[in-house]
Amino acid sequence: MVTYSESGVDIDLEEVTVSALTKKLKKTLQFQDVITESGHFAALVRLGNQALAMSTDGVGSKILVAEMMDQYDTVGIDCVAMVVNDLICVGARPLAMVDYLAVEKPDPEAASQIGEGLAEGCRQANVAMIGGETASLPGIVKNFDLAATGIGLVDLDGIVAGDKIAEDDVILGIQSSGIHSNGLSLARRVCFEEAGLKVDDFLPTNEKVTVGEALLEPTRIYVQAINQLLEKVEVHGLAHITGGGFTNLKRLKKGISYLIDDLPTPHPLFQFIASQGVEVEEMYRVFNMGIGFAVILPRKNATEAMEIIGNHFPVQIIGKVSEDPEEKVEVKTFQGGWIEL
Repeated sequence: MVTYSESGVDIDLEEVTVSALTKKLKKTLQFQDVITESGHFAALVRLGNQALAMSTDGVGSKILVAEMMDQYDTVGIDCVAMVVNDLICVGARPLAMVDYLAVEKPDPEAASQIGEGLAEGCRQANVAMIGGETASLPGIVKNFDLAATGIGLVDLDGIVAGDKIAEDDVILGIQSSGIHSNGLSLARRVCFEEAGLKVDDFLPTNEKVTVGEALLEPTRIYVQAINQLLEKVEVHGLAHITGGGFTNLKRLKKGISYLIDDLPTPHPLFQFIASQGVEVEEMYRVFNMGIGFAVILPRKNATEAMEIIGNHFPVQIIGKVSEDPEEKVEVKTFQGGWIEL
């Protein structure tokens, strides 16, 4: 059995580490009119009758796959996606970003390809990359690392914080393009070390794409779909399904539980990883398992919402909300059984 922890990422230790850092910073919230609770997908600071939303993220070890393939023109899309998909979770319209590129040594060709991806991501999200920083850090960084910070605006009465989520609300799942930019440490361990595959080998569960292509497929950017949705439909909660899978739903509201009982067939990449001995519960704790974004709203609004989102990406009802103080996330897996996250 291969686990995320054995692949070098200990989720439990990460949570303890984040807590150790953030508990020192919580007192700084008094310096400004901060709206959102810590732990949400994006932070909000009141600016008159609007709020400024902020989020920051990076590409992670997906960069190592890009290095193996010597192809850097898509990781910029992932970088933009990881930030803007968090911003829209509070109902904000992303406006602008700044990037941070740390390199072992300057490489104009790689930088050009990275810039190409950043520009494409900004086009998809309709945001401006207004600045950034590039640092040469030999001895600290191997090859490069890429991260970014984004800002957005939302009217105070348009904030989606999750507080309105109620019993029998439905959960819409918007399909992912694949692994997106989370769980790559486990995926690389399984594909390259356990299975002994190369980036140019065809994926055993889908021989139309190579392993490298499947791992490098860019993260979907849900900005346009969600912004259009918010203009027309009442929405109670929005969640970017990233590392931790459907446990991300727990960020939205206390005292409720989620029943996920109708997921799409997992992508061939996930099917292959599971076939190599990764336990099904681990799969649903690490990967998005085919759903990159979740929308929670009243059942009466589901049909209209799916029509709007469906103009952009495949979407379906994947579950519902219950008022359960145990705050569980129960998932029916692709193997037919149930797990609790």
